[in-house]
Amino acid sequence: MTIQSIIKKAVKRLELEGKLLTPDFYAEAFCKEVTKANMQVEDCSHLEKFKSKLNSDLQKDLKSYRIKTMNELVRFLISKLNRTSSTICSETLEAQTLLLKRVLQVIGVLHNKEASELANRSLDLISNSPSVAQIDQFRQLWVNFITTYDDTFLQSLKSLGDIDSDDLKASIENLHLHTEGKVLSKDMDLSKIASLLVASFVPSIASSVNEKIADISQKIRSNPELLEKNSIEAEIKTAILLRIALDKESVKDMVESLDGVLDKLSLRLIDMIESSDASTVEIQKIKVELESYNELSSTNFKTAHKKLFTIAVALEENTQLLSNDLKSHSQEVTLLSKKVRKLEQELEAAKKETKEDFLTKLYNKRGLDEHLERKEAEFKRHGHNFSVAMFDLDHFKKVNDTYGHEAGDAVLAAFAGILKKESRSVDIIGRFGGEEFLAILSDTDTKGGVIFAEKVRKHVQKSRFMYKGQRIDVTVSVGVSERARHVSLQAVLNSADEYLYKAKHDGRNRVAYK
Repeated sequence: MTIQSIIKKAVKRLELEGKLLTPDFYAEAFCKEVTKANMQVEDCSHLEKFKSKLNSDLQKDLKSYRIKTMNELVRFLISKLNRTSSTICSETLEAQTLLLKRVLQVIGVLHNKEASELANRSLDLISNSPSVAQIDQFRQLWVNFITTYDDTFLQSLKSLGDIDSDDLKASIENLHLHTEGKVLSKDMDLSKIASLLVASFVPSIASSVNEKIADISQKIRSNPELLEKNSIEAEIKTAILLRIALDKESVKDMVESLDGVLDKLSLRLIDMIESSDASTVEIQKIKVELESYNELSSTNFKTAHKKLFTIAVALEENTQLLSNDLKSHSQEVTLLSKKVRKLEQELEAAKKETKEDFLTKLYNKRGLDEHLERKEAEFKRHGHNFSVAMFDLDHFKKVNDTYGHEAGDAVLAAFAGILKKESRSVDIIGRFGGEEFLAILSDTDTKGGVIFAEKVRKHVQKSRFMYKGQRIDVTVSVGVSERARHVSLQAVLNSADEYLYKAKHDGRNRVAYK
């Protein structure tokens, strides 16, 4: 058989199956004809070739997903890739870059033991795959060090001999230098001014230093002569404004935190006071103070501190009794908590094991899958044929949007009742998902499946679906397929789904089959 004849057969197969001549459908039909003709075509072996190159974990997952086409393999790999997060990698890389930048800056001014130890600790941190929070913590340590470090004492070492390189500052302090009568150079004056200026950039309230402040500080410290140039003025002003902004932001956060604590404390204490039979005149006064506290300035820290202290002292005795009660019952509460956790775990396990849909009381997808596997085994072992009918309620989203989800649930439950009434005892009925239902019809060919589907469709069309006095018009579309006409169980399900789509495309409220 030639490739040309296989191509013709593939096109003919698509026509018989009622499928459009799309690249995906054609590729699937072509490979089926190649297999049928016992031929080897490279284009049809890509799937197995690519699957063999995946690692063992992915190959194990593929077996449970029953991947049959390249499209299914691509969707599977995309789903695996989408589970990874690039945000964590990006944040980690950014944090490491900032950390290394600060370390390199400090290497240029390494003069003391503290800097060396911090550098070694940072190198150990990077070697041990740290988290973003750990890296950011060390970056801040370097930022604070390089901003506050004062190295002006090194200027006096130019004329000296060997020194202890492990701790230069200790060496300088032990030399007892005498500089009386010497005239300081212009460079020395600028260095001292630069050091004082950099120190003024450090926020007085905020706990951290802005990256831009750190850059300006390093620039001035490494080159004090910049202070003689007008171009540095704007950068100095920027650093000062940033320092002020950091302090203001820190104050704002503290005030908001304090206000939040006071608001919660006010509500809790007022509730306790109102429910207490032993409220004293002093406590009643505190209640009035709490209710009027929001009218005070949020920046009045002394007033806030005084009120909090007064409240704590006044209510200490009133809360002692509650504390004793809680301690006496803590063991009982702990036991009850353990029992609740155990019951929750048992309930969760029961939910996973159930095979019944909670709304319709039919089989859920888990139950349907087990019955399908059993029917497939009977077909392969004994040749017992069966058909599947896939039902979908037409325009069901419109029902939910118009009447509400409770009405939608009522319609689903009523439709489930119709399926139960029209099916035989040997048939298996279940909710496949959402508004889709599946019927597994034992020892039934396509003709019998169509007869059953038409009975259900007509029953639905004639029924009166009522919810809170309102009638809801409901119809159903059905796709029917027979196991004996297909090469696999999945092919039967795919076929039924395709005929269901055809029924909807042709106008809904009908049964489609081959």
